[in-house]
Amino acid sequence: MEKKQAKSRRKVEMIKMNSEEDRLVSFSKRKSGIYKKATELSTLCSAEVGIVIFSPNGKPFSFGHPCVETITNKLLSENYTPCDANQNLLEAYRRVKLTELHQNYKEACKQMKTAKEQEKQIKKKCMVRSNGWWEEPVTELDMDGVRRRADLIQRLHNNVQLQINKIQAMAPSSSLSSNTQAVGHGH
Repeated sequence: MEKKQAKSRRKVEMIKMNSEEDRLVSFSKRKSGIYKKATELSTLCSAEVGIVIFSPNGKPFSFGHPCVETITNKLLSENYTPCDANQNLLEAYRRVKLTELHQNYKEACKQMKTAKEQEKQIKKKCMVRSNGWWEEPVTELDMDGVRRRADLIQRLHNNVQLQINKIQAMAPSSSLSSNTQAVGHGH
């Protein structure tokens, strides 16, 4: 029994096709096949590949990896330079973006360093003032400082007196009256 081959995989006799339409269809399919094989060759073997094909109508088609210009320059001269315009544009864009990101990173590091220094200064001031403003020596103050301190003490006294009055109004009068009078009127 004879095996049937699929139509797409049967062996084609290598003679010129008579029908122009058949030639164009075959050209298109085979051109795609050659491009696919060239891509595989460059990918699998890291080969530089260049193909130039002219259609039956005389239209040129090309494929190249990394680009056709690079391959032809390499073929025609010993001192070639890669000339893929898209590759050069992408590389330039990449360099600009990297420079921009590096500058942003440096600026962020600078801001973080400044913020950490400010945090240290604030913590240092907080440790110095941990006892409260009312416990700092008055002898180190000038006249304006003494007046501000007296004003702060007066406000503190008024706030304490208001709180005492609120508590007295809310609490039973017998339990708090003797204790609060000493604090509120003892000056």
